[in-house]
Amino acid sequence: MSGKRIGIGARPLADPQAEAWIRQGATVDNGKVERYSARLTLDVTPALRTRIKLAAFDRGVTMAEMLREVLERQFPEATS
Repeated sequence: MSGKRIGIGARPLADPQAEAWIRQGATVDNGKVERYSARLTLDVTPALRTRIKLAAFDRGVTMAEMLREVLERQFPEATS
């Protein structure tokens, strides 16, 4: 590389309208409940994976959504 440096110019001035618009998007509630999630890895046979995937597709949901529902039914949250 050559020793010649090329300046990229000064940082543009902040646009208050743009900043407000960005912040507004962060507060939009799209109806989803925000909750902590942790990854769960399972080893299943390719045949079982296919059956799960087809069942989820038939129900119009993702595999993850369907399996979450199954696990929630099987292991309900304890009430005090």
